[in-house]
Amino acid sequence: MQVIVDFTVIPIGVGVSLSPYVAACEKVLTDAGLRHTLHANGTGVEGEWDEVFAALRRCHEVVHQMGAPRISTMIKVGTRTDKPQTMAEKVQSVRTKMGS
Repeated sequence: MQVIVDFTVIPIGVGVSLSPYVAACEKVLTDAGLRHTLHANGTGVEGEWDEVFAALRRCHEVVHQMGAPRISTMIKVGTRTDKPQTMAEKVQSVRTKMGS
């Protein structure tokens, strides 16, 4: 099943700069071959359900290996059965309706 996920990994107990942990998760997604988009408060990723959630698990593993004793992750999941749709297509649909 295809899935679009928006997630935010929040390492706890590592100080205030989280960009090294975000970069590590971005590398996990790239290495997994998943299409993803970083934004200011998280990352959008799309692909097969099992592949996406395996990558999210790997993000947790990597962030723990980097020294984070705790991690809190917020996840939003979307699936469709009526038609395939990518993250880019969803954004373009809204932009089209806005006239831009």
